[in-house]
Amino acid sequence: MLVAIIDLGTNTFNLLIAQLLPPKAYHIKYSTKLPVKLGKGGINKNQLMPEAIERGIAALEEYKTIIEQYKVDKVYAFGTSAIREATNSQVFLKRAADIGIKIKVISGVEEAEYIYKGVQLGLDIGSKPVLIIDIGGGSTEFIIADNKKIFWKHSFLLGVSRLLEMFNPSDPVLPAEINKIENYLKDELKPLYSAVKQFPVNELIGSSGSFDSFAEIIAHRFHTPDVLNNKTEYNFDMEEVSVIFNELIASSNEQRLNMKGLVQMRVNMIVLAALLVRFVLRELNLTEMRLSTFSLKEGVMSELMK
Repeated sequence: MLVAIIDLGTNTFNLLIAQLLPPKAYHIKYSTKLPVKLGKGGINKNQLMPEAIERGIAALEEYKTIIEQYKVDKVYAFGTSAIREATNSQVFLKRAADIGIKIKVISGVEEAEYIYKGVQLGLDIGSKPVLIIDIGGGSTEFIIADNKKIFWKHSFLLGVSRLLEMFNPSDPVLPAEINKIENYLKDELKPLYSAVKQFPVNELIGSSGSFDSFAEIIAHRFHTPDVLNNKTEYNFDMEEVSVIFNELIASSNEQRLNMKGLVQMRVNMIVLAALLVRFVLRELNLTEMRLSTFSLKEGVMSELMK
């Protein structure tokens, strides 16, 4: 069966077209993403702004054309933080249905479960609990799990678009602003602190998105870009991570625009992502970090294979 999976993120709409091969195999035919910024201007007001709705529908129309070209058997579309939090999401959902794409809005808990299944498909998590983080635009999912099960999961309203509009940091971000952001994170992440006392971890697995960008920047800076080719997993060197995080946090928008490995759609949000990950690594004393290029849409694929 040929399926199309659309992950409608707060910043990015992701499309995956895959052939599902019984009993538990798959072949990815096509994968792409479009910067939509669905939450722009309204993320902290729980509103989808008219311009954002138009960008979202334009992206779905583009995807619909691709899906028709591939003669897909079934389409699965999932709405995440921006859509589930918006009081006017029905406007967008109806517009999408009118062009033939029915969207299922999933909870933060469901999102975390799909992310876990995607990561599980992309790499061997291992037999010890690890912390999986998926940084979105509207929400960020934290999952403590091993290769067999989830021990704890939580979706926090700590997406980078939400934080960017909330704090509106200077360019470059100032030390006082960093303190303010970190104090906010410390307060919001209290449930995480409780969870890691119950389920200790020393490794972080970053799921796609911002972590893809960290890996790309590191590959260009310290290695060669082809170290990431056709990989669903990448092991970070923590010294390289530290160097890149410090550079990103100290950088201006103009400097980031010229940074090799950083795609334009992440230029204004990657600083907050670096601040968030650096904070979690430091607070929890995590000594290892990996990238999983698989995330929500691959998690949906994993479920469909069953």
